[in-house]
Amino acid sequence: MSWKLYIIETKAGKLYTGITTNLTRRLQEHKNKKKGARFFYFSEPQSVVYVEDHISRSSASKREYEIKKMSRTEKMMLIKK
Repeated sequence: MSWKLYIIETKAGKLYTGITTNLTRRLQEHKNKKKGARFFYFSEPQSVVYVEDHISRSSASKREYEIKKMSRTEKMMLIKK
């Protein structure tokens, strides 16, 4: 099973990082306030701005942790690559 790490930008310009096996499904869940992350209760998701493929949940989770520790500036540089 392939895992994806993703970054979503909200309409307010905030960045959310997560992992999933089905990006299309997860984005729809985030748009549905009952199934999505609480992060999106106050700022609606706009678009997926970054995606990385990973071979395991473990590697995706480790990378998610690394990205969540980054500053906004570092995340924006990663997105623009």
